[in-house]
Amino acid sequence: MKTKLILFSLLATFSACNGQPKQEKLTSQRSEPKKLSFTLNDFYSNRAELDEKVAKVFDQLNTQERLAQMIITSAGELGKPQATVASLVKNNKVGGVIFLKGNGSDHQKFIDSLNAISSKQNQLPLIYSIDAEPSLINSRLPDVKKKFPKTIDIKSPEESAQVATDISKTIKDFGFHYNYAPVVDLSPNNEAIKSRSFGSDRDSVIAKAKAFIEATQDENVVSCAKHFPGHGFVEGDTHKQLVYIDGKLREIDVYKPLIEEGVLSIMIAHIAVENNEKYGTDGAPASISKKIVTDLLRNELGFEGIITTDAMNMVGATSSGESAPFLSAEAGCDMILMPPSETALLKEMQAEYEQNESFRSQIDESVKRILKLKICLRLIE
Repeated sequence: MKTKLILFSLLATFSACNGQPKQEKLTSQRSEPKKLSFTLNDFYSNRAELDEKVAKVFDQLNTQERLAQMIITSAGELGKPQATVASLVKNNKVGGVIFLKGNGSDHQKFIDSLNAISSKQNQLPLIYSIDAEPSLINSRLPDVKKKFPKTIDIKSPEESAQVATDISKTIKDFGFHYNYAPVVDLSPNNEAIKSRSFGSDRDSVIAKAKAFIEATQDENVVSCAKHFPGHGFVEGDTHKQLVYIDGKLREIDVYKPLIEEGVLSIMIAHIAVENNEKYGTDGAPASISKKIVTDLLRNELGFEGIITTDAMNMVGATSSGESAPFLSAEAGCDMILMPPSETALLKEMQAEYEQNESFRSQIDESVKRILKLKICLRLIE
């Protein structure tokens, strides 16, 4: 009997010793699921996890929250008063803010305060943008000590990439995610473009633009090619008037390799097209033309990124009436930049969204693109 008890004890001890490692192994396998982290390099990928994340966020938003993602208001010395911008954010009427002229340190403080508002309201994070072109950054951000060359003076793709990297790091430090650059118009001589262009040689412009875009997005900052369908051969300035492309769209081929390169955003200009049977805009700016925005850029050129308007308070846009911002959304633009009245635009879009299934479907796709961008910017975890 004693022998049996000893044997039983030995077996129990052996079983316990051999069982413990199995328990430890099971415990280690029960670790928390790994959180997926995306970057801008994932935006055009077919990752099911990213699409699933977009759908999950989208489904949690009500109609106003969805539509607000498309509206970008302005701040800074030439933008709307801080109290106005803060109210728009608090009432969930915008998805982002473009900062115009002002010290970067002041912008950073206001960005921090806006982030605090959206966080307190349990809203989606805002996307912050700026016109930090090489030719503009030192005037847009006068407290930036580093002096950048004018775009026209950039001599090579290698220099373009280095300038883009330096600009991206500079604006990221202030809290910006999105740079409306580079200008890819084929002319340094246009009234509105001047030194902001890489020049008039097509191959050189494409090479420098591709380098700028790649370097910018490698820093996880959104790059935006502009001004589609081309501002290089027009006369006049869309800030002051509606201008025209007469006949053939001579700059479209510039955008094809940039789309292939993976540029994430393209800006539509307030330029009308005349004497062109296929792409004529009937006296309206390209920014509100479905022929240009959807038929040409989205469908023919196959661009799947963010289509943004130029500022909707420019004369080239306001000449089309108070509904121009709404018409740009209807034409297929994803982001409506600086509408004169964000509240009026939101109201107009919501009325159409609730009664027009086709419009609703198109807008939902725009919103999902913006959510995907915010996820890839790591604004939405």
